Amino acid sequence: MTSLDGKVAFVAGASRGIGAAIAVALADAGATVAVAARTQEEGKIPGTIGAVAERINSAGGRAIPVQCNVADEASVDAAVATTVGEFGGLDILVANAGVLWMGPIESTPLKRWQLCLDVNLTGVFNVTKAAIPHLRARGGGSMIAVTTTGVTMIDRGSNAYWVSKAGVERLYTGLASDLKADNIAVNCLSPSRVVLTEGWLAGGGGQKIPPEAIEPPETMGAAAVLLGQQDASGITGTIQRSETLIPQQ
Repeated sequence: MTSLDGKVAFVAGASRGIGAAIAVALADAGATVAVAARTQEEGKIPGTIGAVAERINSAGGRAIPVQCNVADEASVDAAVATTVGEFGGLDILVANAGVLWMGPIESTPLKRWQLCLDVNLTGVFNVTKAAIPHLRARGGGSMIAVTTTGVTMIDRGSNAYWVSKAGVERLYTGLASDLKADNIAVNCLSPSRVVLTEGWLAGGGGQKIPPEAIEPPETMGAAAVLLGQQDASGITGTIQRSETLIPQQ
């Protein structure tokens, strides 16, 4: 048996980048995976939920693509219901969907600020709220929200992305206490270094990242597998960095 045999995972924001790497890693560890995101067709940024699900299925795993806009409560509820209807339950939630905006506050359009809050913070709230009853029904499980080390880098100023992710960390560290009696582990996970995802390359403002500051997405996948194995008797209420959980050689 592999570590997540019999578990069902819902990964939001899984059409590319970190979300896709986590979905593949969970499937490789034995979980059945709902690959959830808005992207059903190729657009300006590469990656679709269908392609990721096909990658998992072709490797011998089990996955379905599930269209989901995390900022829309009805869309989230329908996506989670589809997952539970197809697989019989839910054990692991990964709240990864996000948008990037790292411009200074004084030049940030209100619509960009609101988009970061709607997707990065309210989106996590929506998928978490929808998933809780199903994890509770299974007698426990694991919730993981993907955040960023930028939350703590206050010497580098402020931006909508970091602010929204800081809200997620407060949401999840508090929620761990609320859900302890339900045997549900609740943790945040961020890369220790920069993962050059398709989204980062499209929205990173042309920043050049030195090789030593780059982390492979597979490290986030391995860290998510470790956290996905938890319930409230294990690791919970924490903010984890990938390379702390999965030390690099």
